[in-house]
Amino acid sequence: MSKPTRWVTDTKPGHSQWYVDRFRRLAAEGADLAGEARLVDALVPPGARILDAGCGTGRVAAVLADRGHTVVGVDADPTLVEAARADHSGPRFLVADLAELDLPAQGEPEPFDAAVVAGNVMTFVAPGTERAVLARIAAHVRPDGLVVVGFGTDRGYPVAELDADAVAAGLRREHRFATWDLRPWQDDAGFAVTVLRRPA
Repeated sequence: MSKPTRWVTDTKPGHSQWYVDRFRRLAAEGADLAGEARLVDALVPPGARILDAGCGTGRVAAVLADRGHTVVGVDADPTLVEAARADHSGPRFLVADLAELDLPAQGEPEPFDAAVVAGNVMTFVAPGTERAVLARIAAHVRPDGLVVVGFGTDRGYPVAELDADAVAAGLRREHRFATWDLRPWQDDAGFAVTVLRRPA
């Protein structure tokens, strides 16, 4: 990893295990943790190949796998990947820095139909690597494939910067919503879900 991510530099010691415990507790309580996966499932054909970039504890990847997709989850945090592997048997989970993503080198040479970048991942990558992260994700998606990105708009990464970084990464914006359940986008929205496409 060339630069430490904000997940490392901007959080307290033990944060990763706290995050694992939190989502295990939410799952046990029956919380709806599948909103991102529902949207992605609606955007891709049955049996799609999907990259969960910044997969965390694997909750999005697991739902997509349960819906019949082939899913590879990637995260830079070994603690989160270990928890994902322990809790979900369907997807394949790998440790990798998104800014240097090279899945063929880890035995995943086939391109993906779509990538999902949920859970504020883009606001946790190393400062200044956002464009590289999008470019490396885009490089793993087939032509005409999708990259779906969601994050809070108050977290230091303006949507205008996302748009510019996406263009530089070879992606075209198709849609923007204020939530994963497709509420209309407004400039003062507290969250942004952006659907990008890699041109054919």
